[in-house]
Amino acid sequence: MRIGIGADHGGFAMKEELARKLVEQGHEVVDFGNRVHDPDDDYPDFAIPLARAVAAGHVQRGILLCGSGVGASVAANKVAGARAALCHDDYSARQGVEDDDMNILCLGGRTTGTEVAWDCVRNFLSASFSGAARHRRRLEKVKQLEAGVAAN
Repeated sequence: MRIGIGADHGGFAMKEELARKLVEQGHEVVDFGNRVHDPDDDYPDFAIPLARAVAAGHVQRGILLCGSGVGASVAANKVAGARAALCHDDYSARQGVEDDDMNILCLGGRTTGTEVAWDCVRNFLSASFSGAARHRRRLEKVKQLEAGVAAN
């Protein structure tokens, strides 16, 4: 799978570790930065380009990290077609894809251990959208909001 990954200083070390593991598992990893640890960088500088790449289909899924994962998810969700969520457990990482067609996993480099993060990544990447009618209906309402049409 072609996976985009990006992080600011708060998630940089974990990004490097996860990227290495992804490559070892045979994935193609596209690094959206930062490529060096810079304590003054800003998460939107990495989250927005990655989210745009996911939404455009240039990468199949994305993984974003910042200190808590919150800022990265907020920024990524400003891009139409990006469905990013902060996850702290493997169930949410899998269920977010199966039920909500989540395409970007956000993690906190300062709040989540590397092994828990790796479990989340593996479950996120192995999951598929169920396509169940109720899930398609809900996703359509989200898409209407992105298009500026009131869902209700």
